[in-house]
Amino acid sequence: MAITYTWTIPTTKRNLSDGGVTVAHWRCSAVDGDYSASSYGTCGFTPDASAGGFISYDSLTEANVLGWVQGSVSKDDTEAALAAKIDADKTPTTGTGVPW
Repeated sequence: MAITYTWTIPTTKRNLSDGGVTVAHWRCSAVDGDYSASSYGTCGFTPDASAGGFISYDSLTEANVLGWVQGSVSKDDTEAALAAKIDADKTPTTGTGVPW
């Protein structure tokens, strides 16, 4: 079964004066059947309301912010790390417990 990756933006922090987003919290979840893994992080931004391409908070979409995040965080590396975690869970090399 192939791993399904889902990227989301649970919340952001913004300037009230101009609606510029200063921080985006992101999550990437990976699911492969009964196995799953996730990664969570934040990215900081320095918005400039006078710059071309500025998008105010009220006009943002999750896709806009995910584009910013994936410009700062390697999408490929993040997904590869989650795939490695799932692979390790599928084929464990250590165990816990007691023999009695």
